[in-house]
Amino acid sequence: MTAADRTAALSRTTSESSVELELNLDGTGQSDIDTGVRFYDHMLASLAKHSLIDLRVKATGDVDVDVHHTVEDVAIVLGDALREALGDKSGIARFGDATVPLDEALAQAVVDVAGRPYVMHTGEPEGQQYVLIGGHFTGSMTRHVWESLAGRAGIALHVRVLAGRDPHHIVEAQFKAVARALRAAVARDERVVGVPSAKGSLST
Repeated sequence: MTAADRTAALSRTTSESSVELELNLDGTGQSDIDTGVRFYDHMLASLAKHSLIDLRVKATGDVDVDVHHTVEDVAIVLGDALREALGDKSGIARFGDATVPLDEALAQAVVDVAGRPYVMHTGEPEGQQYVLIGGHFTGSMTRHVWESLAGRAGIALHVRVLAGRDPHHIVEAQFKAVARALRAAVARDERVVGVPSAKGSLST
């Protein structure tokens, strides 16, 4: 791992899906996303744009059965790639938080990339978990993305929906808030010497 190289390229194949993913933490937010789940493509492109993480994803899966497997497996690989690209986490800010509006929706995300996975996800209006967005993305999958991503990346992630009525806006505000929080957390800080932890190491 060098100062100019915080990238990862990973793949994962099961009987349910095949995922190829590349990311660059020091990018400009460029993306090339094709998961076969159009709304998820939109959310991942938004995640890349607002985190400034370059992201390429090519996935195929049994979306004719349900989008669950493909959505979950992409989140798993994305989490693995984030963990790999972060390396030993020397010189980074470590923490990030953001509150992002999208029209009537408002979401807050707080991130710690210390290596200890934990997810708190609150505030979605009752019924959001049952909504089909774009005819295929179930609202309950949003929480599952955060759980899969944080579990594999080794990050503590708190996401709160503070307001919202439109199901699309509720999900998109969360993705944008997580993106901005990640952007802050993984950013290099020239004042940080070594690993940003009083105990001298971060869990892996």
